[in-house]
Amino acid sequence: MFFYKSVYDYCRFGIAVCRQYSSGSAYPSVYLSTPLPGIPKPVFASVDGHEKYETKITTLENGLKVASQNKFGQFCTVGILVNSGSRHEAKYPSGIAHFLEKLSFSSTAQFESKDEILLTLEKHGGICDCQTSRDTTMYAVSAEVKGLDTVVNLLSDAVLQPRLLDEEIEMTRMAVRFELEDLNMRPDPEPLLTEMIHAAAYRGNTVGLPRFCPPENVEKIDRKLLHKYLQSYYCPQRMVLAGVGIEHEQLVQCARKYLLNVKPVWGASTPANVDKSVAQYTGGIVKMVKDMSDVSLGPTPIPELTHIMIGLESCSFLEDDFIPFAVLNMMMGGGGSFSAGGPGKGMFTRLYLNVLNRHHWMYNATSYHHSYEDSGLLCIHASADPRQVREMVEIITREFIQMTGTAGELERAKTQLKSMLMMNLESRPVIFEDVGRQVLATGKRKLPHELCELISNVTASDIKRVTMKMLRSKPAVAALGDLSELPSYEDIQAALSSKDGRLPRIYRLFR
Repeated sequence: MFFYKSVYDYCRFGIAVCRQYSSGSAYPSVYLSTPLPGIPKPVFASVDGHEKYETKITTLENGLKVASQNKFGQFCTVGILVNSGSRHEAKYPSGIAHFLEKLSFSSTAQFESKDEILLTLEKHGGICDCQTSRDTTMYAVSAEVKGLDTVVNLLSDAVLQPRLLDEEIEMTRMAVRFELEDLNMRPDPEPLLTEMIHAAAYRGNTVGLPRFCPPENVEKIDRKLLHKYLQSYYCPQRMVLAGVGIEHEQLVQCARKYLLNVKPVWGASTPANVDKSVAQYTGGIVKMVKDMSDVSLGPTPIPELTHIMIGLESCSFLEDDFIPFAVLNMMMGGGGSFSAGGPGKGMFTRLYLNVLNRHHWMYNATSYHHSYEDSGLLCIHASADPRQVREMVEIITREFIQMTGTAGELERAKTQLKSMLMMNLESRPVIFEDVGRQVLATGKRKLPHELCELISNVTASDIKRVTMKMLRSKPAVAALGDLSELPSYEDIQAALSSKDGRLPRIYRLFR
């Protein structure tokens, strides 16, 4: 014999719940599975097919695209993405995009200062940010849905009506100088190496142009030069207003109100002056000899390391091979020697199993894939003691040659890539960036389930084919630190052209 001890048990076993009033008389017996009389029927949120998940796109009369993705919640992320970045600075001093990023959300025609912009956003629980990359500039705001009208008005003003006052430009010069100083002093060399590998791979053109303002250009950039650049690149045809968490018609209405017939502060746009250069992959080497012995002092200082990044040309994100390259990058994986393990951390990727687990003296081995509208670069970053640089380079070149992997590794990489894609797209700002970038580049958006299907269809022969295609290109090499043991560029190129990836043997009478 057993007893039901809780109301939950009564629910489970369908027993009538009998409770008493304080006077002692019993409540009427009602089964919990029976709707209570007089209570309105609940209405639940429902989704009709894929309609609610689709990205809706409208093109306004002036060429501006408006893209939105609905997502339940009281907050939204809205922003303007511009097809403008450091790759478009061929006719200008490098560093304009870097300056525009620092000058974003400063005083405008309607707002006297940055503080006034931030106070306006705070009334709607909002925050703002601007980020530039080699090919895109993104102005974004996250705020309550109720404040959408204010947010779009503010974005329009920040992008098309900035004052660019002399004192703001002077403050930006100080911020840029500080960032350049910090870039050379920080213990993590990855941003600096990324700059160097792009400069080596695309020497003097498009995505090989510096993303950060060179020190010699800091004083050259002024309001007149910024207006000239903005006149060419900040035109409606090169912009997307993207939003996540709002109704599409509401966003289109706000776009018509604040972005349709607005004359920018720099006058009429001149899109005819846009640089349409196609990325030319050149390969090559960029070296920076630097004392890395004191980058991180303290009770547990980081040992002196030499950092090497080797890259090969992959493909643009518009090509069909983009997905196999993304799977290949995930299969290579890697990370630092101090990474904590656990599910999903990539501890079974090739660079962990074949490199970090076997060579205890290597501090880092990580694969990166940079892809643009007309080219791409897959590279491996490795770091070790300066005395073991030659051995480290050979280990990396061998990994490039043996990239194809096994069937088990391929399936694991595909599953991990799909998992990472879906987990990242749980975040509203990530969905916003995905919607904006895809619509800006292609005029449409591939949905997550379509991308997952493409990932699932990648085969071992696809991986082998893209690897062979990649190995036919000249290597790009970036080297930072003590480079006394660095092999020559010709030796690295010979290793990547060989069957086993080994460097040519050198014979020394004395070591």
